[in-house]
Amino acid sequence: MKERFILFSIIFGLAIFIYIFQSYFNTIWGLAFLCVCMTIYAGFTNLAYNLKKRKLKKYPQVINENYKPFVTVMIPAHNEECVISNTVENILQMTYENFEVIVIDDRSTDNTASVIKDLEKKHDKVKALIREKDAFPGKSAVLNDAFKIARGDAVLVFDADATVEPDFLSKLVPDLEPKDVGAVQARKVIRNKNQNILTRCQNNEYTMDTYFQVGRDSVKGAVELRGNGELIKREAIEDIGGWNNYTIVDDLDMSTRLHIKGWDVRYCIDAVVYEEGIAYLAPLFRQRRRWLEGTIRRYLEYSGAALVSKKMSFRARLDMMAYISEFIMPLWFIIEIIIRAFKVFAKDAPPHTLYSSIIIGVAIGIGFFLAARYSLRRYDFMPRLDATFEALETSVYLFIIWFPLVLFIGFKILFMKKDMKWGKTAHGLVMEEEASIKAFIRRELEKTKGYTKEYTEKLKQILAEKGEK
Repeated sequence: MKERFILFSIIFGLAIFIYIFQSYFNTIWGLAFLCVCMTIYAGFTNLAYNLKKRKLKKYPQVINENYKPFVTVMIPAHNEECVISNTVENILQMTYENFEVIVIDDRSTDNTASVIKDLEKKHDKVKALIREKDAFPGKSAVLNDAFKIARGDAVLVFDADATVEPDFLSKLVPDLEPKDVGAVQARKVIRNKNQNILTRCQNNEYTMDTYFQVGRDSVKGAVELRGNGELIKREAIEDIGGWNNYTIVDDLDMSTRLHIKGWDVRYCIDAVVYEEGIAYLAPLFRQRRRWLEGTIRRYLEYSGAALVSKKMSFRARLDMMAYISEFIMPLWFIIEIIIRAFKVFAKDAPPHTLYSSIIIGVAIGIGFFLAARYSLRRYDFMPRLDATFEALETSVYLFIIWFPLVLFIGFKILFMKKDMKWGKTAHGLVMEEEASIKAFIRRELEKTKGYTKEYTEKLKQILAEKGEK
């Protein structure tokens, strides 16, 4: 009810402001001013990153080799029998020795539980946690249950399809050492990015997120956790009371609560966690729907706490406001277009007044295109022409995915009942396809062997006949 009231107040207040003030001055300049502020802030974070990079080049980070906290790796799994074994085996290859692995079966209906139990028998570092069928649903509840038996000074959370390099944890741990740091997030990369246009655009979207996260980290802003590859101090988890069981985005919810409590969240670009991208449109919409709904709801829920918090840093508060403006901007743009179109239709305003709004919309699109291209050039080292084409492709993808979802989620929060539907991502599709391709190749090779054998026999027969003659 609180979230609904706040969102309604924002939309109603913004609509009244735009409608009334359009009679006195062109409110499109207000939207333009918001875009300029976002551009200036993006430039500021980019400058801060370059200065930080130059400083580190001159004065490299001194790593305390004695800081080796015991880490509990938690891997929640719900119907993940196809991937969970490979994930655990990969994680056990990490060269950081001081860790344990808790694999949690969350009420699976397939063979996930038996696979996890077999892993526990096979490896000393692995501990299996099988949740009861009537246990509270959701990833947050899973992590809270695992935290009760965790022995680590820090908790590292992975998705069931995660894969990492052996030095992953060794790269991530040093950033957690400062006393005020509560968590560190690794960079996420799509493992099957070349599968199709959707997985390619998802990886480019992640690259853009890397660009923004690095900038926020450079100014000590409100860096956010991303669920997969997040390392969190036990002290910080206990300080905020664990994970929130009633959120659909455990990572974003925890990020905001950590900042409100005064904890710093860092971003480690050198530690990379690979995950499986979604190859089909319907499940991609379900996943992004959950992400967007969770993002908006947590801002509505914690807006008051963020405003009055005495522990939250000014930089984190300012950065959070800049990030929220990303949701205010499309809302403002939509209301602006609707009101202007209504006035033009009612002949209260000339048709050309609608064009200025459309021009601003095009400018916003160009801004996203430039950000995508810059990100691809900097972090994926993509050639100029390839970066231009893929940035354009990704901009269209972002518009198709996010724009209708913003409208739907706004409508859902205002008029529909809140639910805990997770829109679970199906993992293992890539492995299934690879297995199918390998089976096809094996069949074709067997056929080829048969053809070769038959041809060889015929050749021998012909040569024998010629020899007789």
